[in-house]
Amino acid sequence: MSTVAVARCTSYAEQEVEAALERSLDALGGIERFVHRDESIVLKPNLLVGRAPDRAVTTHPSVFRAVAKSLLRAGARVSYGDSPGFGRAEGAAGRAGIAEAARELSIPIAEFGMGEAVSFPDGRLIRQFTLARGVLDADGLVSIAKLKTHGLTRITGAIKNQFGCIPGPLKAEFHARLPNAVLFSQMLVDLNLLLRPRLFVIDGVVAMEGNGPQSGHPRSMNVLLLSDDPVALDATVCRLVNLDPCLVPTIMYGEAFGLGSAASVDLVGDPIEPLIAPDFDVDRTPRRAVDHHRGIRRVARCLVVPRPVIRAAACTRCGTCVRVCPVTPKAVEFVDDRSPPVHRYDRCIRCYCCQELCPKGAIEIEVPLLGRLIHR
Repeated sequence: MSTVAVARCTSYAEQEVEAALERSLDALGGIERFVHRDESIVLKPNLLVGRAPDRAVTTHPSVFRAVAKSLLRAGARVSYGDSPGFGRAEGAAGRAGIAEAARELSIPIAEFGMGEAVSFPDGRLIRQFTLARGVLDADGLVSIAKLKTHGLTRITGAIKNQFGCIPGPLKAEFHARLPNAVLFSQMLVDLNLLLRPRLFVIDGVVAMEGNGPQSGHPRSMNVLLLSDDPVALDATVCRLVNLDPCLVPTIMYGEAFGLGSAASVDLVGDPIEPLIAPDFDVDRTPRRAVDHHRGIRRVARCLVVPRPVIRAAACTRCGTCVRVCPVTPKAVEFVDDRSPPVHRYDRCIRCYCCQELCPKGAIEIEVPLLGRLIHR
């Protein structure tokens, strides 16, 4: 049975966050269970893009600071890093408040822009990854995720946070090679099996619901979650947001591949029931896996599978969606000098990178009419 520590935390006030974290660590056996003196530990926050902490897009600096302090007290040598959706980690960390917290504690930023190929013969789907040098140079990894919704995997939590350990340009290649949620999630599980982070922390003090992982709405959930089992942790997130874990492919394949347990979870710490949000805005649609079957006609996929849609009134024509589209030729492109970009759904692989990284929240995921009828 896996153990998940639940800590009620109603604000990002430094003392309250540190107290909640220490209660959770004590419930799991203490920080010394996960790191040892003089070990080098790299912290992996969620730095999807550089946004202010109150936007709930990135790991809050108060949570980052509390985790880092705990590791430093244990005698670890700490660094941090991530590979954002676009841009450099230094810029994203600065805008998110993480860089300032790191400077206060004299924690250097690790190299996440360059990588090195690592063989993984035990991988069920992927048997070689290129990992950031900062990850490879460390003795261990501690993951600090953010509780958010996600267009492809429904939630972005403990398992998905490690995708940022792959240097930036290579992440787009994975989206192009693995054009559906099932294959993409299997890759994420293999990545976690290779990395084996020591400890997972989820910042859910203020989460994001709706059009996540960047353009949704902040929602107070008043919780920190800790575990060494990312499957159990993400399954606990599902319980908090009233989402069936069977609808989250990272959880399904995480359990199937032996990464962790979703069925047998021992909750310790504060009671979870008062923290559950039954009306949390997350995709609960029982999607048919029509886009996962071999040989499906492309036209059928366009009529059934959820697709990204640009809301013209909110679009500023910045071109981010065009730049981040991983397929060739592009599945989203400009057709003239005055109008927003348009999607070419016959090319679109439904990776939702455009929706994930749109800085204005102008792209939403929409289920076509035939898809809605099938789901009903």
